[in-house]
Amino acid sequence: MSPDHDPTPESTLTRLLHADRRAGVEQGALHKPMHPAATFGYRTAAELVAVFQGRQAGYVYARQGNPTGAALEAKLALLEGARAAAGFSTGMAAIAGILLALLKAGDHLVASKHLFGNTRSLLQTMQGFGLGVSFVDTVDAAAVEAALEPATRLVFVETIANPATQVADLDGIGRLCSARGLLYVVDNTMTTPALFQPRTVGAGLIVHSLTKGLSGHGDAMGGAVVDTGCFDWQRWPHIAEAYQTGDPAGWGLLQIRKRGLRDFGATLRAEDAHRIATGIETLALRSVATNANALALARWLEAQPAVERVFYPGLESHPQHARAKALFGGRFGGLLAFELKAGIDPLAVLDRLRIVILSSHLSDNRTLVIPVAQTIFWELGPQRRAEMGIADGLLRLSVGIEALADLQADWAQALRV
Repeated sequence: MSPDHDPTPESTLTRLLHADRRAGVEQGALHKPMHPAATFGYRTAAELVAVFQGRQAGYVYARQGNPTGAALEAKLALLEGARAAAGFSTGMAAIAGILLALLKAGDHLVASKHLFGNTRSLLQTMQGFGLGVSFVDTVDAAAVEAALEPATRLVFVETIANPATQVADLDGIGRLCSARGLLYVVDNTMTTPALFQPRTVGAGLIVHSLTKGLSGHGDAMGGAVVDTGCFDWQRWPHIAEAYQTGDPAGWGLLQIRKRGLRDFGATLRAEDAHRIATGIETLALRSVATNANALALARWLEAQPAVERVFYPGLESHPQHARAKALFGGRFGGLLAFELKAGIDPLAVLDRLRIVILSSHLSDNRTLVIPVAQTIFWELGPQRRAEMGIADGLLRLSVGIEALADLQADWAQALRV
């Protein structure tokens, strides 16, 4: 029997590695080539019209997508076990695309109070345009339910919060959204599909910052919205008549593509799409190394006399450890944070590091660290930071794939006080 007729089901990793060539790639290349073209031509006017009207597959202008981005979108859908995906220039652009395309003034959403700072800032900006937003502690689905209003349209959460690693009640919130007919949007950036697929808890849309773990190399920027197929778009009140064509399962992402991507120009560059697609091929392998390093380093840091506490879902001391273990299959990601003992200067500690890089990025192959209160949460002010439990000595650590012994040695000499 030929390999093409082998009845053995292939793993996602194998399908991912061979996705490009099986889809048919120019000149027999193993990867989809990069297509930097800004515009595309057609042999007949009828073909051009058919593509514009969505009756024929094709590309009309690179701001709305290109073949390189489409190949990446197919891989993202494969990774998430989802229906389809749309690429954006950044993760923030992807979130903005959802809000701008689907919501109207007077609508209300519920979001985690532990959200990434820029995401929270975006939602606060949208409040100025008439969008109602309630920030609640999503580690408890009851807090989400208590915040629901008649105008609530969606609930937005992250799998693991940055920087203090709170784990949302993803399953409970999913059941709540299903019962109430709400769109459930989950940011899967910190876990990636290597640990978790949000469709398993009923998420209708998934958000990714492709810049981070999915790429892994820190040399490309991108974002994505993934439609799992779990939400019935016939129930959404704001789908424009022009986009109520074809299979209703595609209405939501079509409107996001048109209004959130095309109209706002949040285009994923072909060069970045190509780099991200290549990086994704090693996601599963990188995830194993990153998770092993992060868990071992978190346990080691807990025993250091200069460390007050460590925040990492893989530790038994973490408030949501059991939940994280059940949701993420015994792996907990590469993000951790730890608080230094009072009186220790965090900047002096960081200046002694030799391997770990001082950087605001996350989920790179290299280990990165940043002092939280003095940088990414500085704008909030001391009172708001205190309310959030962000101490002046809190350090956020994004663990990479270096040799564990080297990382421990670097931190050992840096923490010697």
